[in-house]
Amino acid sequence: MIRINQLKMPLGHDRAGLLEKAARVLRVPSGEIEKLTIVKQSVDARKKPDIWYSYVVDIGIRQAGLQKEEKLVRRLKDRNVAVHKEAPYRLPEPGTECMAGRPVIIGTGPAGLFCGLMLARKGYMPILLERGEDVDARTDRVARFWETGQLDPSSNVQFGEGGAGTFSDGKLNTLVKDTFGRNREVLRILTEFGGDPSILYVNKPHIGTDVLSRIVKSIRTEIEKLGGQVLFQSQVTDFVTEGEPGESRRIKALVVNGSQVLEAETVVLAIGHSARDTFETLLARGIPMEPKAFAVGLRVQHPQTLINESQYGMKECGELGPASYKLTWKASDERGVYSFCMCPGGYVVNASSEPGRLAVNGMSYHDRAGENANSAIIVTVTPEDFCGMETGAGTDQGCEAPGDAMAGIRFQRRLEETAFCLGKGNIPVQLYGDFKEGRVSEGFGGVNPAFRGGYAFANLRELFPESLSRAFMEGMEGFGTMIRGFDRPDAILAGIESRTSSPVRIPRDQGMESPVKGIFPCGEGAGYAGGITSAAMDGIKTAEEIIRRYRPLRPSRTVAKT
Repeated sequence: MIRINQLKMPLGHDRAGLLEKAARVLRVPSGEIEKLTIVKQSVDARKKPDIWYSYVVDIGIRQAGLQKEEKLVRRLKDRNVAVHKEAPYRLPEPGTECMAGRPVIIGTGPAGLFCGLMLARKGYMPILLERGEDVDARTDRVARFWETGQLDPSSNVQFGEGGAGTFSDGKLNTLVKDTFGRNREVLRILTEFGGDPSILYVNKPHIGTDVLSRIVKSIRTEIEKLGGQVLFQSQVTDFVTEGEPGESRRIKALVVNGSQVLEAETVVLAIGHSARDTFETLLARGIPMEPKAFAVGLRVQHPQTLINESQYGMKECGELGPASYKLTWKASDERGVYSFCMCPGGYVVNASSEPGRLAVNGMSYHDRAGENANSAIIVTVTPEDFCGMETGAGTDQGCEAPGDAMAGIRFQRRLEETAFCLGKGNIPVQLYGDFKEGRVSEGFGGVNPAFRGGYAFANLRELFPESLSRAFMEGMEGFGTMIRGFDRPDAILAGIESRTSSPVRIPRDQGMESPVKGIFPCGEGAGYAGGITSAAMDGIKTAEEIIRRYRPLRPSRTVAKT
């Protein structure tokens, strides 16, 4: 294949125009092009409103072998044209060690589902345990929660089939460096199970919560067809190990729902960042854990037209779709302030999972047709910060000892308890101008609220330690110099965004295994991912290590590449 980089095309072009442009670059008749594959599509808006698409494409020339391709490229002497050799992703060959029983995966978020799918396709018949409900029942449960405020602690925005990402924008971009092809394999699998093929090449791919819910259901069905089991409303409540502390220990069994004992010597921990009770149980059973930095902040809503005009120079963007942004700032105290999980045309949702505590998140549907843009504007906190830092409700309980793994979780919970009280169980909201003055807002301005779940006006300055409030405001003012109107007084704030990433890390070695043998910490909850794609990639990586070590339990299924 011949790869062409930086192939510019105007808005409104079609595939035939793209092919003609590629033929002109290669100086060959368009009829000689047998295949054109879009590798990447991005938007060049540096000279708005003069906006272009920029492509990377792979071209197959009729009856052209490698030597002919290399000769053509040498003749062109164009640095944007090169011969490209694509190496498709492949799982490793299975090992020879016998597996004692079937592998068990705890959690059916992206990490658990993709790990389970890979193991199922290679003949390992995994058992997946999920504390929440299947995605259909869960969707109904969440809708009732947003309408009535009645929370189910086991099945909600955080817990259930698909994990927390099911109720999000379904963003699929990642900053993880990938030299093994796992990123593209994740996207390919998503298209295999119903995702739009454009996610394979657009610069910032997304699926939307409505489409993602259908995809995770299809992946689960595939796992079951291949001999795997997916058990819902099956929460792991204890871990049974053998061996004394300080010696070589390994997992022997899991306790499910407080009474059922499931023998398991290969366990993948894909528990997600909100499984706080599971973290407590792991710590009590001597599974090593450590605190990790994360970030907290507020969801901020602006009119989508404001973002469109800033990014593209037009309020209505047509085929470009609603614009997004990614912003960073360094506060005067050296804290990082940045936008997170930006949702064009989306909603701010009540994402709580514990009674008496409230957290928010952002969500978009596939069409991103909502009136507002929203993102979390968050401030970094470290273990040094949240050991003894004052929250709005007073001084945090601090760290019990150096390296206290639960300190970050306690800090999150204190913030969420304060948020719950401020909103009287609803999402506490405030206009940015009133936040700066420390007063409760009396009404909305020019930004219409877009929420899923009840909301109430409150003074969000009572939520944060003052140092975090100052950093947040410095970030907002700084972002106002990047996107005009970002710091407008009537921008709507909502809190608290506390589940940005896991506050703990569960150590693992090069083979992805915990010091307690047989346990494979995986995904965002274990501290090794930060979003749908990176969690799915980590699930694949974990499956690879299990496959390399163990012999399958049944013949594997060969999966055709598309």
